Amino acid sequence: MIRRLLRGPERRSRQVALIVGVVVLVGGGGWFAGSRMQSPADAAAGHRPPDAGPVTVAVQRRHLTASVVTQGSVEFGAARTVALSGPVGAAGGSGGEAVAQLVTNLPKAGAKLTEGSVLMQVSGRPVFVLRGTVPMYRTLGPGVSGDDVRQLQNALRRLGHDPGGVGGHYGQGTAAAVTQWYRSKGFEPRAPGADDEKQLGDLQQAVTDAQLALLQAQGGDGGASGGTGPDAGGKDEEAASAPPASGAAHTLELKSARDRLDQANKALSAFTSAYGTKLPAGEVVFLPDLPARVDKAKVHLGDTPDGPVATVTGPDVEIRAVVPASDSEQVREGMPARIDTADGKQVTGVVTKVADAAAKPGDDKKADGAGGGTGADEEGGTGSGDPSAPVPVVVSVPHPGALKNQAGSAVTVTIGVSSSKGSVLVVPVAAVHTASDGEARVRVARDGEVVDVPVEAGLSAAGQVEVSARGGALREGDQVVVGQ
Repeated sequence: MIRRLLRGPERRSRQVALIVGVVVLVGGGGWFAGSRMQSPADAAAGHRPPDAGPVTVAVQRRHLTASVVTQGSVEFGAARTVALSGPVGAAGGSGGEAVAQLVTNLPKAGAKLTEGSVLMQVSGRPVFVLRGTVPMYRTLGPGVSGDDVRQLQNALRRLGHDPGGVGGHYGQGTAAAVTQWYRSKGFEPRAPGADDEKQLGDLQQAVTDAQLALLQAQGGDGGASGGTGPDAGGKDEEAASAPPASGAAHTLELKSARDRLDQANKALSAFTSAYGTKLPAGEVVFLPDLPARVDKAKVHLGDTPDGPVATVTGPDVEIRAVVPASDSEQVREGMPARIDTADGKQVTGVVTKVADAAAKPGDDKKADGAGGGTGADEEGGTGSGDPSAPVPVVVSVPHPGALKNQAGSAVTVTIGVSSSKGSVLVVPVAAVHTASDGEARVRVARDGEVVDVPVEAGLSAAGQVEVSARGGALREGDQVVVGQ
C-alpha cells in the first residue's frame, strides 16, 4: 500500500517533465523556423547586385607583334606533268624488228630528282632527268644543231663529262661525253647498230665502185680526173687495158662517172656526219627547276608510255593561302610566318609570293619552263582586277618537319606583319579612349580613385595596343579601366 502511494507522485512528476520537454522542443523549433523565414522584399534585397564599379585590367610589359591570320593548304610547289617525247633505245632490233616500248621500272612517288637522276625505265632503258627549259622533242646525234643541243652540252659539263664545246652542234666530242655519261650510270649508250654498220659499209663500197668506174672512163691514165678514193691507184687490169673512148661518147662517159662519184661521196659524208652515239628522244626529260620531287606515277608496269608518265613538283613544302585585300597591303615577301597544324604542331616559314590584288585580266605572266608551264593565275595571281578581292599568298617552308606527309591538309597561317621595338607597355584596345581635346587617354584606378592619364598609342595587335605616357605616369601593373 505504501509503495503504491509513493509511485503515484513519482509518475506525475515524470509526466510533467515530459510535457515541459515537449513544450520546449516545439517552442525551439518554432523559433528556428521563424528565424529562417524571409519576406519577398527581404529575399529580393538579399539578391540585389553590389554597387557597380570599374572593371580593370593590369598593364603588361611585353613584346607585341601584329599578325595576319588565315587558313591555307599544304602543297609541294607547282605540279608539272611529265611525258616522254619519243621512243627509248633504237627504233628496231638488229634484224629490223620493232622494239616493244613497255614500262619496266616505275617513277617512285616521293623520290628526289637531281640532275642525271633516272626517273624510270622503259624496256630496260633509262629515262634521265636534266635541267633545261627547252623540251626534248627529237633524237639528238652527230650532225644535229640547235638550242636543245647546247642545253644538253651544258648539262653534260655540269655532270662532269666535257663535250669539248657548248656551241650547239652535236659533234664527236658530244657523242663521246654522252657515251661516258651513260656508262657511268651503268647503261650502254645507243651506239651504231648492225644495220648502221652495214649501211656504212655499203656506202663506202659505192664510193669505191664509183672511183673505179671513173678510172675506167679515163682510159687508165688516172690524171685527167684526179681520182681521190683510197683505191684510186689500184686499177684492175681491165680498166688499164681498155682502149680510151673517143669524141662525144668519151666526154659523156667521163661526166657520168664523175657525177656518180660525187653522189657516192655525198651520201657517205651525210651518213658519217650522223654516225655515232645518239641520244633518243624518249631517254631524257628536261625540267626547268631541279631538284624536283616525284608526286605520283601516271603509269603502271607493262604500260606503253604514250601519255603522261608522272607528275613532279618542287622539293620544298609550300603553304597556299589567301588574305583579305585590306590586310594584303601589310604582307610583304620575306616576312616570317608560323604554320599550325590541326593536331597542334608548329613549323616556321617565310612569305615568298604575294599576288597583286588589282592585277588586270590578261596581264598575268606565264610561268617559266616548257611543257605545260602554268600561268600566273595558277601560281597565285587573281587576275580579277577587283581591288577588294582576297589576295593569294605563298609561304615556303624550308624545314617542313611535321608537314612532310601532309600534302593537301589544312593549316593555320600566322604572318607577323610588324613588331614592337623590344618590350613595351601594353593595354587592351578597350582601355584607350579619345578625350574631347583629341588626345588618347587611359583611365587608371589608383588609391581608390580613377584618374585620366594621357598616352601615345602605337602598334596594335590581337586586341592589345602599345601605349606610352610621359613622365612615367603609367607603369607595369597599373590597373586600367576597360568597363564599368
